[in-house]
Amino acid sequence: MEVGLALQGSLANFASGVMVLAFRPFAVGDLIEAGGAKGTVEEVQVFATMLRTGDNCVIIVGNAAGTRSSITNYSAKDTRRVDMVFGIGYSDDIVRAQEVLARLLADDARVLPDPEPTIGLVELADSSVNFAVRPWVKKDDYWGVYFDTHERVKQAFDAEGLSIPFPQQDVHMHQAA
Repeated sequence: MEVGLALQGSLANFASGVMVLAFRPFAVGDLIEAGGAKGTVEEVQVFATMLRTGDNCVIIVGNAAGTRSSITNYSAKDTRRVDMVFGIGYSDDIVRAQEVLARLLADDARVLPDPEPTIGLVELADSSVNFAVRPWVKKDDYWGVYFDTHERVKQAFDAEGLSIPFPQQDVHMHQAA
């Protein structure tokens, strides 16, 4: 009985490994999320898949754990949508902010014209009016567009006099008699 229990995990990993090798939901070089881990696939074996994280660590995911729930393959398609949120102050002009955001996306050659980027007011938050900014890019341009857009929005908002609010708290002190 103890041998059967010891083999149960190995057999599950083996069976899942056969499924991964047969159905190929990902390949070496793909960025995936599986079994609670996220990284670039370095090696697919019968019992486990080796992932390299963004900070160069190796995660070994047993194939049973990897296939027990959903697998997200960030590399499967040629394009990806970059999801960002930018906030302005309540006293700022929302139309001007939308125009600035649209201009920044139009000026970036990596942003694809089709599908057209989405810029929409997404939230009236505690201290800011927030816009969802969602351009489409080639998958290899994802992080470059993400980081560059944040930097360019800060610079453009500063130049246009649009504020980027930050949480503040007012404290009122009352003197007890």
